[in-house]
Amino acid sequence: MSNQAVSEITGKNKDILFHSVNINYDEFKTGRLAWDYEAFMNIVGLSMDEIRSIAADVYVGNTPLVELHNINRLVRSISEPGKGARIFLKDEANNPTGSFKDRRALLPVYEAKRAGYPGVIASTSGNYGAAVASQAARRGLKAIICQEVYDDAGNGQPESLEKGRACEAYGAEVQQYTVGPEVFTYVILKLLDDLGYFSASLYLPFSIAGIETIGVEIMEQAEAMAGRQPDVVLVTHAGGGNFTGAARGLRKAGYTGKTVGVSVNLADLDSHDDAVFARKSFSTGHTGYGFPSLYNPESVDVPLNAARPLRYMDEFYTVTQGEVYYATELLNQLEGLQRGPAGNTGLAAAISLAREMDADQIIVVEESEYTGAGKAHTAQLTFAEDHGVEVRIGAHEEEIPGTNIIIPASPADIKTVPVDLDKMRRRYVELNVKEKGYDHLTAEEIKYLSEEMNIDAAAVRSMLDNAGITVAS
Repeated sequence: MSNQAVSEITGKNKDILFHSVNINYDEFKTGRLAWDYEAFMNIVGLSMDEIRSIAADVYVGNTPLVELHNINRLVRSISEPGKGARIFLKDEANNPTGSFKDRRALLPVYEAKRAGYPGVIASTSGNYGAAVASQAARRGLKAIICQEVYDDAGNGQPESLEKGRACEAYGAEVQQYTVGPEVFTYVILKLLDDLGYFSASLYLPFSIAGIETIGVEIMEQAEAMAGRQPDVVLVTHAGGGNFTGAARGLRKAGYTGKTVGVSVNLADLDSHDDAVFARKSFSTGHTGYGFPSLYNPESVDVPLNAARPLRYMDEFYTVTQGEVYYATELLNQLEGLQRGPAGNTGLAAAISLAREMDADQIIVVEESEYTGAGKAHTAQLTFAEDHGVEVRIGAHEEEIPGTNIIIPASPADIKTVPVDLDKMRRRYVELNVKEKGYDHLTAEEIKYLSEEMNIDAAAVRSMLDNAGITVAS
């Protein structure tokens, strides 16, 4: 593609995005920094009951909540007396395409059909594309799925390759690309401009609202099965949509416990760096997406991002790749459930955290996903070894992302590592306030930052003061 062709498309980015979703993003901005997030979410215009009815019509949601009795017995056997919380799994593999992404695709495709668009376009590493393709088939719409699959040497992630085949099975046109930002900055925009399709972005209000159903279901099922709400809900965290939607749904259902994010530690491996692409064993659910989505949420394919995880996150932990693969084996061999591995990120953390909690407390692991030939942990480990990543048993501290994958010797060796959310907040201020030259903030902007960073106004003022930014009295 020529530089001129790219410039022509990117130059009308705003107009293309408006026509592809019929959202005027500017109308929600209340100043240079603040904007009305709740009004933005209200674009959806549907009650929770209406959303759940729409979901039921296309077989999405109402997935089971299952108590992992055998894993719970194992956890208690390696815990201090009286410790070892009950772990429940919200089994999202029971959705039509085998992951929570069916909830995320539900309303974008519904809205595309309602508004008269001829088809939908989505970018994805895998699961979301299959969900969009499935929903489009159900609604009688065309679908184009754009995937980042290969590095420049032609290495393709087995998980993404399998999902590409799934998208085709649902009748979608699949376009596969090498790793790089051009998929989002040019390819998607060009297709939207040429075809007049609906942009089924992961980050629309419609996408997040569909996920809210999972939080409501967790509350209803926990009350029915255990007589009370969970103490902790663990949510696999990547680009922020899963976490935001689940947390909003939990709050709408009256949840008062902790909503906790979990990501796989991939340290400094850049998600879009071709040079390290084949050395990543996780295409999602990792810190390469999880960290930026907290402090730089607007770095996506829409002007305003409906995924705002920092607004809702109480705590945040990382686990290692090896620990997730180990948890996957436990789920397979103790509970007879072949799931994941990416969806077992929260389960790995649950095994560690449950050992420190009382035996009568409850942890819900929010996500699981289907597995298969390309998505099985054995396929991912083989891919890693084929590209020079060492796989062996060892200690948590020995894992170096991109160099090795360390499998724990026992469940007692799984360790969650807390992430400093204040560090993420300081980075948010640096990127969104200081680097933009906003050296004096208004009371309205302080209020917005308080909501955005999930801290009180006094804490915001202190953080800004430490950054050398003047605030209104």
